[in-house]
Amino acid sequence: CGHEVTSPSVDLNQLRRDVGIVFQSYNLFPHLSVEENIMLALRLVHKLPKAEARERARKVLAQVGLAEKAENYPSQLSGGQQQRVAIARSLAMQPQLMLFDEVTSALDPQLTGEVLKVMESLAADGMTMILVTHEMAFARRVASEVIFMHKGRVWEHGPASILDAPATAELRDFVGNGL
Repeated sequence: CGHEVTSPSVDLNQLRRDVGIVFQSYNLFPHLSVEENIMLALRLVHKLPKAEARERARKVLAQVGLAEKAENYPSQLSGGQQQRVAIARSLAMQPQLMLFDEVTSALDPQLTGEVLKVMESLAADGMTMILVTHEMAFARRVASEVIFMHKGRVWEHGPASILDAPATAELRDFVGNGL
């Protein structure tokens, strides 16, 4: 996004505006509705008027398949729905890059599929994403580049096809375990 992140003079506020992040724990405010969770940063950071923030919240909720859940509270949603709200909240900020940290790790297979469909749609729409995942089938389908890390270091990197023909025993063991 044009930021030299290792530079001591990096503008962290601008960097935070350009990069969205979704964590494995949804981090939704339980006392706010889905819509209010999404609108909060739009109002505080982007200083959008309430009506414009609400309109953007509704748009991103529709994008993640949850338009009808705007007035619900997080406790009224499944884990997959909560994760999709977290994705919508990040999307509402209109980032250039999205970071996903194991966003499906706490979800059952059906809910994982819901979230991965949203992420696949984002990729198809041209969103640049960096994600940490154990979902190898998803990585094979969507990734333009794969970096396999083990014990804190990079063991292999390249196109998604490295998952089909690993060069190292570590990646071979990882994909061989069905992960």
